[in-house]
Amino acid sequence: MYKVLSIALFIAGIVLAVFGAQAVNSTSSSISRFFTGAPTDKSMEMLISGIVLSVVGLAGIVISRQGSRR
Repeated sequence: MYKVLSIALFIAGIVLAVFGAQAVNSTSSSISRFFTGAPTDKSMEMLISGIVLSVVGLAGIVISRQGSRR
């Protein structure tokens, strides 16, 4: 069960990071970058949360594999 949850978190994180990367390159993000020097908050939140979810999911996968070896 723990391994399935970890895989789901990892996949969701990758999907969210991809959407965040696409949002960073969007028109609204370009306009925001022109005026403020930074992309939109929503795109950065999606990108960062996607990376965090991927790392948590990957850590869960690695930990569950190490536990099954014993």
